[in-house]
Amino acid sequence: MSGAYDRRLLTGRDRGGGLLTKLWQIPWSFVLLLGLVAGVGYAALYSAGGGGPEPYAAKHAIRFGFGLVLMLCVALVDIRLIARLAPLGYAGGVALLVLVLFHGNVGKGAQRWIDLGPLQLQPSELMKIVLVLGLAAWFHRASWERVGSPLFLIPPVVMVLIPVALILKQPNLGTALITAVVGAGVFFAAGVRLWKFAVVAGGAAVAAPIAYEMLHDYQRARITTFLDPESDPLGAGYNIIQSKIALGSGGLWGKGFLQGTQGHLNFLPEKQTDFIFTMLAEEFGLAGALAVLALLGLVILFCFLVAFRSRHQFGRLLGIGLGTNFFLYVFVNVAMVTGSIPVGGVPLPLISHGGSAMLTTMLGFGLLLSAHVHRDAEFGVARD
Repeated sequence: MSGAYDRRLLTGRDRGGGLLTKLWQIPWSFVLLLGLVAGVGYAALYSAGGGGPEPYAAKHAIRFGFGLVLMLCVALVDIRLIARLAPLGYAGGVALLVLVLFHGNVGKGAQRWIDLGPLQLQPSELMKIVLVLGLAAWFHRASWERVGSPLFLIPPVVMVLIPVALILKQPNLGTALITAVVGAGVFFAAGVRLWKFAVVAGGAAVAAPIAYEMLHDYQRARITTFLDPESDPLGAGYNIIQSKIALGSGGLWGKGFLQGTQGHLNFLPEKQTDFIFTMLAEEFGLAGALAVLALLGLVILFCFLVAFRSRHQFGRLLGIGLGTNFFLYVFVNVAMVTGSIPVGGVPLPLISHGGSAMLTTMLGFGLLLSAHVHRDAEFGVARD
């Protein structure tokens, strides 16, 4: 990845001021917005737990508090130091994906987690963050002509394919696809020509029938159930049918907090994780669901604003990559529970129950805030 950085850029006054100056530059309105979204998650998990902080809401609050400290600490780290460490972070993410294949815990037919005591770490969640870092570090000092060279694109393509293949091995098709799309988002932001995306898309379309035959039985069942959920209403189609019933029963204003019948009578599956948005819509109606989406939309908007305001390519690529990742979290989860795409295990960020998703999301926002605080940092000249 690129030549040596000018070490003078990491010393003296160019660091952008002291600790207090950096704290002042943090957009605290964004931090407040994250707290508001996490508060919505606490309320939803309080309801999902039967009207009490246990077993979900209390853990959610603790995880967000820890993630908030992590985010602020990362935000104060110089963005150029982060860029220098990005290859190491990427390598660590790949190593964790390999480790989970040999020593990971098995749950619901998949081997995706590493037991760290109080936390079940899902390396595929972390991989999406470090992949953005690795790709941003590769592209950020490359000239327009260099980005157009097919040979220059081989290493970053391999950087995407390695984690995608390892995540598919778990198996985790949904996260593998999201990881690939996040990588594509960074490629697009770096200036890779559109015709190259068209070639890849055409190849994927040709290979789709072959890929379908290679899917696991439960993955093919998800696709056929998506096309006709009523064909197996008590089996594969049960989740999405109950989700649609809950969504429709909420009406415009909802049934009221703690009054959702589908959720509290346990008709709604995985109400604390994948289907948390459905529970919110049942209790607070269409108005409440749109309000939650508006809050999440503001978070996504901020990610792209950081990218547009950054004076260096690394910050731009980081903002677009992390913004794309967060957008895909929200889009896939909401589209899944409304029956717009096949059901998959994708949580709603900052709202669903889950430690790995919360901590990796907050880590990503810490990197984003570092790019914002150090948006005027100088990295040196572009590579020819």
